[in-house]
Amino acid sequence: MPLNINLTKKIARVTSQAAIACYKFLGKNDKKNADKAATDSMRNEINKLKINGEVVIGEGELDEAPMLYIGEKLGAGGELNLDIAVDPLEGTNFVAKNLPGALSVIAIAEKGNLFNAPETYMDKLAVSSDVPKDATDLDFSLEKNIKNIADSLNKDIKDITACLLNRPRHQKIMDKLTEMKVKMKLISDGDVSGALMVTNKKFNVDIFLGIGGGPEGVLAASAIDTMGCKFQGRFIFENDRDKDRAKKMGIKDLKKKYELEEIIKGDSIFCATGITNGDLVKGIKCRDHKYITETLVTHKSSNLTDIVVSEDIIKT
Repeated sequence: MPLNINLTKKIARVTSQAAIACYKFLGKNDKKNADKAATDSMRNEINKLKINGEVVIGEGELDEAPMLYIGEKLGAGGELNLDIAVDPLEGTNFVAKNLPGALSVIAIAEKGNLFNAPETYMDKLAVSSDVPKDATDLDFSLEKNIKNIADSLNKDIKDITACLLNRPRHQKIMDKLTEMKVKMKLISDGDVSGALMVTNKKFNVDIFLGIGGGPEGVLAASAIDTMGCKFQGRFIFENDRDKDRAKKMGIKDLKKKYELEEIIKGDSIFCATGITNGDLVKGIKCRDHKYITETLVTHKSSNLTDIVVSEDIIKT
C-alpha cells in the first residue's frame, strides 16, 4: 500500500527540526552535544506523528543508546505501521568543526519493508541509472566494473569518476584507480551522501564503492531506490561478537550479497536536511530572524525527488 504523499512534508519537518536543533553547536568542537540535540529533536518530532513506528536503523542497540535505539517504538499511534531508519546527524565532526556535508537523515517504509542492518561495516556498490544493472557487480573485479561503466556510458576510462571514503582500508582501491587513470572524489565522512552522488549527473560521479557503515547503506539505498540507480551491499564482520549479533537479528548467510530490492521493499520516503553546505543540499542559513533549510525529499510511489526549502522563526 503506497504511503500518502502528504506524509513527505511531515517527515521533511522531522529532519529540518533535527538539523536546526544541532545548528547551535556549529563550530563549537562539541560533537557529542550536537548529536544529542539532533537525536532529541528527531525523536520528539517523530512522536508527534500519528504513526506506529519502530526504529530498525538507529543510534545503536538499547544498551548503547538512550534514544532512537534499534527496536524503540515511536509515534502517537494510528493505523500506519512503519519501519524507521535514522541518522539524526550524519557528520558529527562536520558540525563540530564547521565543515561542509553535515546532514540529518531519515527513511521510512511500511512495517517489514526496511532491512534491519546490524551495526557493522558494509562493502557497497552504487552506480548511475545510466549504466545497465548487469554491467556492474560487487563480485566483479574493480577493473571489470570500471571498464563496463566506461563502455556503457561511451566514455574513456580516464573520464570515469569514482567516489569513496578516504580511508587506509581503501588504499589498494585508490592505487588501482590511479593506475587506471580514473578520477577520484575522496570524501572524509558521510557515506550516505557519498552513495547518493551517483543519483544526479550534476555531481559527475559514476560509481560509489568501498567499505562504510552498514546502517548508512540502508539509508542511502532507500533514496537510491526511488532514483532508479543500482545498489549492492555485503556486510563485513570484524569479530565473533558482530557475527553473533547479526545471527540474532536473523542473518543466516554472513557472506550474502544484498540487492537493492532486498534492502528496501515497497513504498518509501527519504529525507535529508543540510546542516552545513554540501553537494546534495545547502546548509542552514539565518536570515530575517529565520532559519532557512533545504531538504532532499524522495517518495517512491509518486516518483518524487525534490528539494524542499523551509523557514522557521528563530526563537530567542
